[in-house]
Amino acid sequence: MLGIKYPVIQGGMAWLGTAELVSAVSNAGGLGIIGSGNHPPEWVREQVHLTRQLTNKPFGVNTILLSPHAEGVIKVLLEEKVPVIAFGAGNPGTHIPSFKKYGAIVMPVVSSVALARRLERSGADIMVAEGMESGGHIGETATTVLVPQVVDAVRMPVVAAGGFYDGRGLVVALAMGAQGVQMGTRFIASEECIAHPKFKQRIIEVKDRCTMVTGHTLKHPIRALENKMTRQFAAMEKAGASKEELEEFGTGKMFVGVIQGDLENGSLIAGQIAGALKDIKPVKQIIEDIMAEAEEGIKRLATLPKEN
Repeated sequence: MLGIKYPVIQGGMAWLGTAELVSAVSNAGGLGIIGSGNHPPEWVREQVHLTRQLTNKPFGVNTILLSPHAEGVIKVLLEEKVPVIAFGAGNPGTHIPSFKKYGAIVMPVVSSVALARRLERSGADIMVAEGMESGGHIGETATTVLVPQVVDAVRMPVVAAGGFYDGRGLVVALAMGAQGVQMGTRFIASEECIAHPKFKQRIIEVKDRCTMVTGHTLKHPIRALENKMTRQFAAMEKAGASKEELEEFGTGKMFVGVIQGDLENGSLIAGQIAGALKDIKPVKQIIEDIMAEAEEGIKRLATLPKEN
C-alpha cells in the first residue's frame, strides 16, 4: 500500500523529522515522515520540497492537531499533494475526505480502540496503534495491550508503535497482528538525524528507567528523558501550578534540549527504549540490521518443536 520495501516507519518527530532523516529512511526502504510539530506552514512546504530533492521514494508528513498552525499546515499538504498523511494528538476525521480526493494514504496515530474505530469509519487507510512506551504525547495503554485490540477492531492494516527498536520487536509486532512498526527514538540515534550530538550521546548512555511522564494536569501527558526540566515541571504540577504557568514554563523547551543540546534545561523527548540503545549508526544500517534480526528470529520460531 505504501510502496516501501521494508515494514519500518519513522515517527514524525517535531524538530527532528526533517528532510535529512526522512529522505534517509525512505531511501533505505522504509517510510520517512516529516514532523511538522508547531512549525509554520511555509516551513513544512520547504521540507516537502527538500525531501523531494533528496529522495524519489514515498514519504509522509505528520500533522499535530494541537498545533496553532494545524489548519495552515493541512492546507499546504493538500496543495503539495503529499502522498502519506499522518495525524497525531487529536481526531482528524473531518480532514480525511479532503486528502482522499487526490489519493493520499491517511495514517492516523491512535491510543485507543474507540478512536481507531471512529477513524476507520472516516476513511483512514492505515492505523498506527501507539502505546504509552513511546516518546512525546502518549496515551494510557501499553503497546502489547493496545495493538492486538486495535488489530481485532479494524479491518485495515495496523502499524505498531511505542517500544520498538530492533528485529525482535518487529517479530513481536507481526505476531500481534500488526503489519509493521513505527520507530522514533531509534532514529534519533542515527547519523542523519539533526539532533544535537549531546542529545544523541545521552540517549545511548541512559539506563532502562530513564524517562518520566509530565503534563498529566494539562490532559496531554508527554514522555521524555528525566532531567532537571522534567523534575521541575512535575514539581510545578504537584504544587498546583496553573495551565498558563505550566505552558509558559514548557514553551520552547524541546528546541533547547534536542537542537541546542541543553541536557538539563531542555525537554529531551524520547521513548522508554532509549535505555536499550547503545550506538549511533547510519539509517540504512539500522533498517538492514532490524530486518536481518527479524528474519533470523522468524527462522528460530519455525524450528521450535511442534506438539504431536
